[in-house]
Amino acid sequence: MRKQGGVAGSKLSELISTIKSSRELKRRLLITILILTLFRVITLIPVPGVDVTAIKNVFASNQLLSLLDIFSGGTLANFSILALGLNPYINASIIMQLLTMVIPKLEALQKEGESGSEMINQYTRMIAVPLSLLQAGAMYMVLQSGKLVTLDSPLALIALLLSMSAGSMLLMWLGENLTEYGIGNGISLLIFAGIVGRLPVTLFQTQATLSTINPWNLGLIIALGIAIIYAVVTVDEAKRQVIIQYARRIRGGNVGVSSSYLPIKLNNAGVIPIIFAIALVLAPSMIAQLLTRLPNTALASAASTFAASFTPTSFAYNAIYFTLVVAFTYFYTAVVFDADKISDNLKKNGGYIPGIRPGTHTATYLRQIVNRTTLPGAVFLGLIAVLPSIVSGMTGIKTITIGGTSLLIVVSVVLETYRKMQTYSVTRSYDSFVK
Repeated sequence: MRKQGGVAGSKLSELISTIKSSRELKRRLLITILILTLFRVITLIPVPGVDVTAIKNVFASNQLLSLLDIFSGGTLANFSILALGLNPYINASIIMQLLTMVIPKLEALQKEGESGSEMINQYTRMIAVPLSLLQAGAMYMVLQSGKLVTLDSPLALIALLLSMSAGSMLLMWLGENLTEYGIGNGISLLIFAGIVGRLPVTLFQTQATLSTINPWNLGLIIALGIAIIYAVVTVDEAKRQVIIQYARRIRGGNVGVSSSYLPIKLNNAGVIPIIFAIALVLAPSMIAQLLTRLPNTALASAASTFAASFTPTSFAYNAIYFTLVVAFTYFYTAVVFDADKISDNLKKNGGYIPGIRPGTHTATYLRQIVNRTTLPGAVFLGLIAVLPSIVSGMTGIKTITIGGTSLLIVVSVVLETYRKMQTYSVTRSYDSFVK
């Protein structure tokens, strides 16, 4: 235990030293802080014509809406101009990735490197614009049915739709700049900022309900939180090391062999599958709530029954949520881990895996390893995602679902950001060694 603590302390002190001595890292940290601060300021700008107090009360009493607020970065409950959050961009990314798998031209474009990726990103932005308008319209219909909107003219409606759509595009732009010029994944960091920004309110609400919670249930909640943190950190650090050997010419004209290894993480996707999955699993309930306002009595009744049964504590919700998390883990891992590119780079640099031929055979071998390591990582991520909902159903405490999901995201984002900063530490050490 002392050894682990000493290692952690050593890594932390090394990271602090890197921050102090690296101008590049200081610049990126400053940009990250400025963008996140700007994001929190913009969340305070409300959409005109909306009763914000009434909306906050509705969100506080609805578990699904509270979960949706988490993935909007905490902007939905305040109903700011950023109320749509990153949902249009996330949905557009999912659509675009699926299209690249079925359209050969897009698949070829994705393999073109940086220029192809930029074109894919441009198409994603273009898809996100109409999606944001559609989601803004759906949000307006929900608010109107609950008499939470006080618009008195078509011009006011247009202003509401455009302001919400523009806010979503602004948030998308902030996320992309965070990814490019800051530290870490922009989408994850913005959601992280939203969760942390709501932390004082969450703590106050938790303190208010402590007296009504059974001591055994309270102990279970605390144990669950500690277990989630420990498990996420452990799995996040787990990796399979694939031995890589390089042929090197040494003195006397002889050829020597130097060894290294390629680390393959148990979870290459990070927290992105959770974000993608929740964006889709909440869609049926939102659509059902819209359909409950239809004049057709039979359809409205069926939609109402579905909305009442499809809750975060229901079996169907958790089964679909788990399946989506596992599927998106495989899907996103396939996107970020390019076995063909790694194989080509190894071949160009004279590297090879012992017993495996360079080129196509190496790429196939790496895919097999990734598929095997991704399975336990995907199942673990799915179980951690649905575990708070299961415990919430057992204890009857609805806030566990929201808190557990938030905790998972916060821990994962912190670890991801820490690894990014470690990368700069290694780069600085390498640069100083070369000089």
